[in-house]
Amino acid sequence: MLLGAQLLQVLLWPFLDDSVVGRAGLGGIGMLAVAAAVLAVRRTPMASRVILLLGAPAMVLTLIEPVFADEDVVVLLSGVLHTPFYFYVSYAMLRYLLHDDKVTTDEYFATGAAFTVVAWGFAYLFSCVQVVWPGSFSSGSGAVDQTWFELLYLSFSILTSVGLSDIVAVGAQARSVVMVEMMTGVFYIAMVVARMVGLTILRQR
Repeated sequence: MLLGAQLLQVLLWPFLDDSVVGRAGLGGIGMLAVAAAVLAVRRTPMASRVILLLGAPAMVLTLIEPVFADEDVVVLLSGVLHTPFYFYVSYAMLRYLLHDDKVTTDEYFATGAAFTVVAWGFAYLFSCVQVVWPGSFSSGSGAVDQTWFELLYLSFSILTSVGLSDIVAVGAQARSVVMVEMMTGVFYIAMVVARMVGLTILRQR
């Protein structure tokens, strides 16, 4: 459900980006899917507290941010709440993936969902960097401030190591965060995907 909701957001965002209601609706659906995924894979008091303390305010800001997209305070506060929330979700899903010695169908989907959640987290971190240090990212169009969807595109291109983005980090702070995401993408492939492949081969034998 989480993976499907996030991929649906990616596909529909270009068509609804000009609509405040459309962006808020997509963001709200995505946050509900993320919260449901956390409760599904890690039903603990800690997970409930994280959803309450970070997820609930982030959900409210998800609905408010499209209306005040040009307000730096709103964008920064949204990023400050969304970033740790998405990183916790990825941590919870990775704990779930690494817990079992058997690979099931839901774990295949969880591998993809955890990867996209990390990309979302870094995109919100990029938005924080852009507010605190204006001009941290540059694009071929010459725009100084990148939209959130453009930052998500940059995050996916860095995390997957394809390097297809025309958006580049030009500020020192932005480049340091980009390097951390590069290492995160490499470690994810090396540790999580390699383990899943190994367990699949072991099961077949």
